Amino acid sequence: MKLKSFKKLIKKIFNFVLDAIIPKRCIGCNIFDTWLCDSCHTTLPLLTEQKCGICKKVITPLGETCPNCQKNTAVNGIFVISSYNNELLKHLIHNFKYKFIEELSEPLGLLIAQGLTNSHLLSPDLIVPIPLHNRRLRWRGFNQADLLANSIGLTIPINSTCLVRQKYTTSQVKVKSKKKRLSNLKGAFVIQHPEKIKDKSILLVDDIVTTGSTINECAKILKNAGAKEVSAIVLTRE
Repeated sequence: MKLKSFKKLIKKIFNFVLDAIIPKRCIGCNIFDTWLCDSCHTTLPLLTEQKCGICKKVITPLGETCPNCQKNTAVNGIFVISSYNNELLKHLIHNFKYKFIEELSEPLGLLIAQGLTNSHLLSPDLIVPIPLHNRRLRWRGFNQADLLANSIGLTIPINSTCLVRQKYTTSQVKVKSKKKRLSNLKGAFVIQHPEKIKDKSILLVDDIVTTGSTINECAKILKNAGAKEVSAIVLTRE
């Protein structure tokens, strides 16, 4: 048996045992057999107003980068699905990322799909999840952005290998100054197989955006490698 298949088998056995000891309960209302029931899912709000993903001040119809920020920014826009003020959404993302509940990618991906349905965003040529460094990937066991991208349910191709995180960095949340955030990300990302992104309109996917520095750095690297346009979609913004 290959190592990857063996790991999947062990994970299934672990999850089966875990479900038997600690049954699934809705994070919103505690009913059994689901991590998020349909009733609680309907309480998750969809944002009706978007702002520039960089300055977070100027209202733009689809989260486009405002004219002033465009001067020093690579990303064309950041579309935010839901409000960070919603406590249920906070709990869902926390359980997804730090309690390693992979199944939450499905309701969270559905939320993104609902937000896209209500928007007029143009379909990209390619979807690219924000990558994790291998060290963090081993710790978590999965890339939450990759799972979200695959749970949205779009027919647009997803490429999880063209953008690689080669440098392990401190979480951007913990880096306070803008100068240090930029320094922290310098050289963090590289492109593999640039021919797959050349002249493509790309949509980056991630769970949460804080400062926008990571998304902007990814956009810069992708555009330098030949991408035509790079925007992003995230569940929420801190």
